[in-house]
Order: sequence, then C-alpha cells, then structure tokens
Amino acid sequence: MADALPLPKYHQIYLVLREQLHEGRFAAGLPGELALMRQFGVARVTVRRALQELAGEGLIARERGRGTRPITDADAAARQTRAAAARTKTAQLTGLLENLVSTSLNTTVRVLEVSRIAAGSDVAQALALPQGADVQKAVRVRSTREGPLSHITTFVPGDLARHFGKRELAKKPILVLLEESGVRVGGARQTISARLADAQVAPHLGVAVGSALLAVRRLIHDEDGRPVQWLHGLYRPDRYEYQMQLSRVGDIAAKVWVSRAMSAQFH
Repeated sequence: MADALPLPKYHQIYLVLREQLHEGRFAAGLPGELALMRQFGVARVTVRRALQELAGEGLIARERGRGTRPITDADAAARQTRAAAARTKTAQLTGLLENLVSTSLNTTVRVLEVSRIAAGSDVAQALALPQGADVQKAVRVRSTREGPLSHITTFVPGDLARHFGKRELAKKPILVLLEESGVRVGGARQTISARLADAQVAPHLGVAVGSALLAVRRLIHDEDGRPVQWLHGLYRPDRYEYQMQLSRVGDIAAKVWVSRAMSAQFH
C-alpha cells in the first residue's frame, strides 16, 4: 500500500464539515468563522480555506452579513443542472443492472460502516424523501484478486433497509437484498466524473493521496420510478472501466449519437 501524504489541516476540517453537511446538521446555518476557529483550534485563514473548498463544491453559500448556509434544494437542483451540462455526461443505464449485480458477485466486500442517519438535503432530494427522513448509510470496499477496486457509499430509504444490515451487506449486493425485500428494480441513472483520492479513501484503495479516481454517482429506482438507492462510488481507474456502444441517429450531417449498450468491467 502506498504511503499517505500528510493531510493539510484545512482539508481535515473540510472533510469533517462536508460529512456533517451531508447528514443535515447545519439546517439553520454553519457556525461562524470564530466559532470554527475555536472548535478546531486553528487560525482564521485555515477555516476560510476549508469553507472555500466547500463553497467550490457547491455545498455552501457564503453571504456577506448573513453568514454561511447550506445550499437549499432549489440551489442544489440548479447546481446539479449546471454540473451535468458542464462537467459530466449522464447516461440512462438500460440493461446494465444485471451487469452491476454480476460485478458485485465476482468481487469480495469489506463493510466499513452501516448506520441510520437523518437524510440531509442532498440525500433527501436524490431519494425523494423529506429532509431528516430515516436513511441507511453503508460504506464498503470492494476488491478483486488483484486488490481494492472501489470505495462505495450507499444511501437507502429506511423502510427498505429494515431487513438487512452489516451481516447481510457483507454477503450480498444491495440490489439483491432490495429485491429480496420486495423491491422490483426498474433502472438506474448515473454520472461519471473524476476526483482525487483524499486521506480517508486512499488507504482503503491502496493508492496515494491525490491519486486520480473515477467518481460515480448512481441513482437506482424501482419499476414505479421511486428512488431506492443512491450510490457514491470511487473506483481505481487501473482496475475498472466503462464501455459504451454508440450508434448514429439521423443522416451524416446530424452528427447525433445515442448509446445502445453499456457495460462495466474490472481487472
């Protein structure tokens, strides 16, 4: 395993605040800079750098005279629309669910965390739940015979996760567990982008801090269109790839292409 580089203090604070934001702890607004300085025992410039990182990801809005607040659902929707247009390509995954389950069955999994949390704004919006609703959060690392493949965080509505916990998640893919609970999986939509490995994820994937990873966000829905799982995945690009087959629509001047098939492969 590669040695992890020292993590700057501002990034440690950023990671803590990011997790708390996802869990909905700052509905009334974030603490002020002075309060954060006292909480973490750091200088103002360190706190400001951490807040800049959060603002840069679109997680918070900083307004003069009004303090710092989490991005609202309306803000998040607009941000996601801009991000989809500017940085990611979104694909409807037709016929890929069987491939996802097959991939899961041909790897091993280590469960790092299973907990019940109150859905923050991002999680609630993705799963079409009220903010604060009961959600199961699970963090797992999948591996092939060559070593770690992916670091996966999933969110499932609490009523659908009643019948499985850490023991079951260590044995079966979530899609299988959902179907055993009566869910009829209908399809999925996902975005693929890139992200650098931080000090929390890097050791689990056997890479150095700052290494490039594939970042996948996948929303699974049932046959009625209800969201049943939201997944945040970080994959080693040397061990995982997506393949897409494209076909032309219209005449040659149109230059429009659509996907006909998509598969995920690991090495």
